[in-house]
Amino acid sequence: MTIIGIVRHGVTDWNQQGRAQGQQDVALNADGVKQADVLARRLAEEDWDMIYTSDLRRASATAEMIASQLGKQITGFDPRLREKTHGRLDGTTVAERIEKWGENWRELDHGEESDQHMLLRSLDFLQEMTIRYPNGKILLVSHGAWIRTLLAELFKEMEITFLDNTCVTMIEWDEQHTEAGWKCLLFNCTKHLQTLIK
Repeated sequence: MTIIGIVRHGVTDWNQQGRAQGQQDVALNADGVKQADVLARRLAEEDWDMIYTSDLRRASATAEMIASQLGKQITGFDPRLREKTHGRLDGTTVAERIEKWGENWRELDHGEESDQHMLLRSLDFLQEMTIRYPNGKILLVSHGAWIRTLLAELFKEMEITFLDNTCVTMIEWDEQHTEAGWKCLLFNCTKHLQTLIK
């Protein structure tokens, strides 16, 4: 069986401002660096074989901190792990969209990537992992919409809530499982962030 840990990157200024980030290359802010640090310390207590990350900075910086704590190199920077692009909505808040395109902005074509297209690249990546590492433990560092869309496809009966920055979700591939071979072992876990609460 293959175990995959899926991590959302640390927080950014755009996260805190409510701006769609999409595939804009936004860096972690100071809070995001702190989150990634305590996440890395948590994961250093576990055994992971490989680390793959989105090549966008907020994810790759999170992955680099994890890799450093694990004493490993990042295995791959893969664009298939990138966030969904929202087209011309990237970088905007809801208020700005209403001001620019009106209350019906959701009905317009903004050049967004479809969920189906994002799913195709994410499922392609997962299939590659299960074939390449049939008994491996692999960490993926990716993005909120990417993770939510993937989990909603794999676990259709499961309620997929908002995912916190640096949350850890673990899934396991075994052909004996239901849900097309996948089982969810852990969802949206942020116990490491308790160390940041004063």
